[in-house]
Amino acid sequence: MPVEVILPKVDMDMEAGLLAQWHVSVGDKVDKGAALFDIETDKAAMEVEAPASGIVGHIVAEAGSRIPVGQVVAWIYTGNEDIPGTPPGAAFIGNGDTAETEDEGREVVDEARPVVATTGQANELVLAESSEPSRPRATPAARAFARKNGIDLGSVTGSGPNGRIQADDVSRWQGEQQTFVAEPAVAEANLATPAPTDWQEDHRPLSLTRRKGRGGGLPVLLIHGFAADAAGWVPLEKALGNEREIIRIELPCHGRSPRVRVDSFREFTRMVVKTFDDLDAERLHLVGHSLGGAVATAIADIRPRRIASLSLISPAGLGPEIDAAALYGIARASRTDSLVPWLKRLGARSDAISHDFAKAAMMSRMEPELRAAQLELAEILFPDGTQSFDLSAAMERVEAPFKIVWGRQDRILPWEHALRAPDAAGLHLLDKAGHIPHIERPEAVALPLLENFRTGEISAYQR
Repeated sequence: MPVEVILPKVDMDMEAGLLAQWHVSVGDKVDKGAALFDIETDKAAMEVEAPASGIVGHIVAEAGSRIPVGQVVAWIYTGNEDIPGTPPGAAFIGNGDTAETEDEGREVVDEARPVVATTGQANELVLAESSEPSRPRATPAARAFARKNGIDLGSVTGSGPNGRIQADDVSRWQGEQQTFVAEPAVAEANLATPAPTDWQEDHRPLSLTRRKGRGGGLPVLLIHGFAADAAGWVPLEKALGNEREIIRIELPCHGRSPRVRVDSFREFTRMVVKTFDDLDAERLHLVGHSLGGAVATAIADIRPRRIASLSLISPAGLGPEIDAAALYGIARASRTDSLVPWLKRLGARSDAISHDFAKAAMMSRMEPELRAAQLELAEILFPDGTQSFDLSAAMERVEAPFKIVWGRQDRILPWEHALRAPDAAGLHLLDKAGHIPHIERPEAVALPLLENFRTGEISAYQR
């Protein structure tokens, strides 16, 4: 029997998702766990993996379609099965269509049905499993977290549908057990000390993802900030439109990029420059947020001929002040409940970050090794709660059209740092925005960026 590939439910409020891009075609041979397609929701972007090894026999949903949760989008045929000429039952869903289910109120998960696994910022997917009473009902993320930390799921009470154990349940249970042996509270200054977690360096290339553009504009390279990842660009990408190709680099010790040890901002940036040098784009627009803004500035300084424009969002590197407590708090957080208060400091309003958003963010940070690596990195880049690097001189040398966008209510990096930027930089201060204006007000951020892109492309053409 062919294995159904469905659009998974990745948070409790999700009813449908955008099938953004297929990574496979009909007839392709895939291994279990291989990336099949990308989906986007209001809270995250992620890859959906193959639930089984085999041949992709039918694809019945086109990229760009909005798909209800639980809708079959493809079939994988295993073994020596004959692949019929028509799919087993689902109608084709074209670009712009929305599929309809026979019972929109039905429970998404059928205990007898195989369900795909997902990776990415929101990994809270219900796993189809047999109804063996001896095996606790749990999500894949919960099982992975329990295995990594040696936790017996039989001791954990689930809060999900039908008592299913969620990753948050396991994390909360672990925290409750630790309170019995907790040491006295330490001063805030000592919170910078990383937890004693061993982690191994990995010198793979940095993670690089792309979204094709439909127009003729130059590509846009996005570089995220500290403790973030490529998924954080989703709101801004939508606001920028589809005219230009989008390229996303994930920084070392972030997302799917390797965990490495560095001894300075210079060495940290050198790894990103190496990935930049390997890109096939002759010229491109460079956009960086926070720490990524500092990295983008360094790249523009040493690779000026390849930069069509430079756009920085709340960039680091223009002053020593930084809310180090928030950075360390985010990096240390091992459960959603401890992550939420720190994430809320990123926005201008406390409701800018919803609990569901924080839950999705936590799912991408479940690995203790990732958190430990980021804490070590913070000690190098922000020793004693201070920005250890100064990019003001590099900004003076930027030759490309240059804009800075900053939220007036930024509590992580003071917007007044922007006043130290050179005369050539256009400054756009946004009200009702904090440190993450590209998430809080993506359309308002997109306007000056698109203007900068057009200016850069005109300048490139005139050359």
